Amino acid sequence: MSTITSAPASSPGFGAALVRRETLRLCTAGSVDDGKSTFVGRLLHDTHSVLADQLAAVERTSTERGFQGLDLSLLVDGLRAEREQGITIDVAYRYFSTPARTFILADTPGHVQYTRNTVTGMSTSQAVVLLVDARHGIVEQTRRHLTVAGLLGINHLVLAVNKIDLVGFSEEVFHAIEAEFVALARELDIEHVRVVPISALHGDNVAQPSTRMAWYEGPTVLGVLEAIPVDAGRAQRLPLRFPVQHVIREHAQDYRGYAGRVDAGRVSVGEEIVTPGGRTARVSHIDTADGPAKEARAGQSVVLRLDREIDVVRGDLLATDPPRTTRSFPATVVGVSESPLRPGTLVKVRYGTALEKTRITADAPVGLNDVARVTVEVARPLPVEPYAARGAVGAFLLIDATTGDTLAAGLVAAP
Repeated sequence: MSTITSAPASSPGFGAALVRRETLRLCTAGSVDDGKSTFVGRLLHDTHSVLADQLAAVERTSTERGFQGLDLSLLVDGLRAEREQGITIDVAYRYFSTPARTFILADTPGHVQYTRNTVTGMSTSQAVVLLVDARHGIVEQTRRHLTVAGLLGINHLVLAVNKIDLVGFSEEVFHAIEAEFVALARELDIEHVRVVPISALHGDNVAQPSTRMAWYEGPTVLGVLEAIPVDAGRAQRLPLRFPVQHVIREHAQDYRGYAGRVDAGRVSVGEEIVTPGGRTARVSHIDTADGPAKEARAGQSVVLRLDREIDVVRGDLLATDPPRTTRSFPATVVGVSESPLRPGTLVKVRYGTALEKTRITADAPVGLNDVARVTVEVARPLPVEPYAARGAVGAFLLIDATTGDTLAAGLVAAP
């Protein structure tokens, strides 16, 4: 387990650091009633990221409900259905900052029937904060969320052992939960794990150090988050992956360009790329909405022009060091539809911009929010490769061939 120390709130050159603050994307997850909304509300409150009128509204509602003090969960449980039931359903994105950096936080639902929403929130995150109730410890939904984080390639996990005050700030309880969680994370090859005892309700070790746990000498949750290296993910470090979204032809100007998004790597004018047929060409121009460019990086939508005419159509992959094509590959899928994904049924797979007929092999139908290992059999060979963290490559959708409904989201697994 790596050691993560807290970043200082202020330092020499603070003014310059404020201008170039990095942004960390993170996600909260956990089981029902583990206190995620209160935790997020506490983060927003203690980093002074709440407007005065919002705080006043929370104070009024807390008083009306007979709540002792502030019910900080009201800051994030925004949907009416959530407020009536006291749960979080949708993925709520929140923004806050400290002198060290800015944060984009996805607060995801805890109920098992909303696992697909949690996958959405985690898919763009660099770190995950999992919450558990100190009274209950690691539960099945905690394991499920931990597994999803591992499948998505997230390497920075913080376990916040919440409601530690309800077990008398017990060091023994905390260390038992810590040992179990670290062992589970190790099985999933998650590299960076930190476990912090907190009370989101009272603010202990969320943004401010607790004075009631002398036995804990580590950083607060916020301190851990401030120290996690901000990385663009593997997308920038992988070879070029450019799925062609549209072929642009302007015969009057003898213009032929390939529009798409750089899913991984980077591409420069003059660089040699490889087409699905194995032919090579060099990039002669890179056109963007702001005019010509010499280079494009992961995440940018551009039009590539090549130095020769080659047979490229929508769905083809332009690449450097391209992946091998295959008609069969292992994958992990998450059911996202009320209609189950049934083994052997003809469906369609959307991989990048390609859309092909396919069937899956699985032990059982994949229902809504189920997570399953399957084998995908494709009618035409596709250039697939194992999923890379933060959606660079290896993600796909399985679609009902008749209705067009999305049945499952999938990640290509290593062979």
